Amino acid sequence: MYYNDILETIGNTPLVKLNKTVESLPCVVLAKIETTNPGNSVKDRMALKMVLDAEADGRLKPGGTIVEGTSGNTGMGLAIVGVIKGYKCIFVTTDKQSKEKVDALKAVGAEVIVCPTDVDPKDPRSYYSVSKRLGDEIPNAWYVNQYDNPSNAVAHYESTGPEIWEQTEGKVTHFVVGVGTGGTISGVGRYLKEKNPDVQCWGIDTYGSIFKKMHETGEFDEKEIYPYITEGIGEDILPENVNFDMIDHFEKVTDKDGLLWQRKLAREEGMLVGNSAGSAVKGILQCAHMLKPTDVVVVLFHDHASRYMSKAFNDEWMKERGFLDATPKTAEDMISAHRHLPMLTVHDTDHVKAAFDLMEKHGISQLPVMSADGEYVGSVSDHHLLSQLLKNPKLADHKVSEVMQPSFPMVATSASIDQVSSLINKENPAVLVKELSGTIHILTKYDLIGALSS
Repeated sequence: MYYNDILETIGNTPLVKLNKTVESLPCVVLAKIETTNPGNSVKDRMALKMVLDAEADGRLKPGGTIVEGTSGNTGMGLAIVGVIKGYKCIFVTTDKQSKEKVDALKAVGAEVIVCPTDVDPKDPRSYYSVSKRLGDEIPNAWYVNQYDNPSNAVAHYESTGPEIWEQTEGKVTHFVVGVGTGGTISGVGRYLKEKNPDVQCWGIDTYGSIFKKMHETGEFDEKEIYPYITEGIGEDILPENVNFDMIDHFEKVTDKDGLLWQRKLAREEGMLVGNSAGSAVKGILQCAHMLKPTDVVVVLFHDHASRYMSKAFNDEWMKERGFLDATPKTAEDMISAHRHLPMLTVHDTDHVKAAFDLMEKHGISQLPVMSADGEYVGSVSDHHLLSQLLKNPKLADHKVSEVMQPSFPMVATSASIDQVSSLINKENPAVLVKELSGTIHILTKYDLIGALSS
């Protein structure tokens, strides 16, 4: 059996039990893994449905241009459909979206326009305004408008909802998902509640978004709106696809928690998924008091971790924003700033003057000494060499082996900062760090001082 084109592979995604990340919960939690769609996200489903419906009623004509404002995933789904069906694609996104998302859209031939995030939706510079304007101005263009396009929610009513019902044999009690356009929770929720009105649908929101308060009070509170980092969920507008009647509860999750749980899913479940997945799992954990042992919770994982490598999975990016502890704890943490640099060494057969010149040239105070067979056999320091040369200037032409001191101690990358600290003293100014690959790095007293004072 084979598929006639890549569009036929959309849907029928797996349902996988979560284990370690939710071990504190009393119930079963199953993840609907949407990363197996060809565009690596749930948005492929509604992208295809919106195009098919637009073709059917004449809004999208042969040779036309698809225009949409997107955080990246809907654009990817539309772009893939465009490739197969012969449409040009122009997407408008915001500057808060990851570089990987923009690069992925360009990879499938789309034109991408980046707009500022921190502007009012009605501002002519906003990605909502720009995408709508382009849809109006470009000849033979169709502005998709996923936020208000009813085909968005219908796609999930027709495919995602039935899949979840069948995969759980009708035992699903809760459906949990991040809410952005609202199409997924509204479409799936409608289907599941038609099957069983007692099924609970929980939306995951983020701080800086209007959904939770509006759901609970009916008030569109602009004071709730402020910039946030979490991608793909939350809004500063109310999309027509958000059907509050299908949503029983909204749970807000912080940027930090969403990012950290995104990383935990990779490291503890082997699931390389996106920002909203981390937020969704953390949201379920925050609602543990609302769950019982007989519950079967299905949480939808929107997209793939490859969209976020430069953000959630970049330690430096996380530390800069205070989401990871920047204080070094191990030798590996301490070498991170210079692990890409080659380590300077001298050979035991080199002249003493050559060692001294090397230290002077690079502004360093010590060097490991290596033998011809690559072993670390000793060390030299500028203080020790200078004292020896003052006593006997002729030593400058002697071999390093004649004046070297004992080799620096060597530790593994897992060595704690306390272990490294105990090895560095007046007589021993440095420690060698050996990675599993065999690569050797050096940590000096200055690295230690920097770590302890950070």
